[in-house]
Amino acid sequence: MAPATESLWKLGLILWPFATGAVAINLFLLGLIGVSMGLPAVTPVSALIWSLPLGIPATRGFAVWIRSLIREAEGRKPR
Repeated sequence: MAPATESLWKLGLILWPFATGAVAINLFLLGLIGVSMGLPAVTPVSALIWSLPLGIPATRGFAVWIRSLIREAEGRKPR
């Protein structure tokens, strides 16, 4: 049986809150930059709402990267 770290679904479930939080912070900071250029402000709540769907692809990328780091640490070849 493969270790739990081989499954992107399991890693993704663990990492999703962190990746989604990072996306929310980046969206909010991007909104602050937009205010300096005359765009409307992005509220923290709207950044959180937009981060829910945008966090899914970020989570997948994060999980693939973490899985490759785990494989490297275990001495296996990354795929």
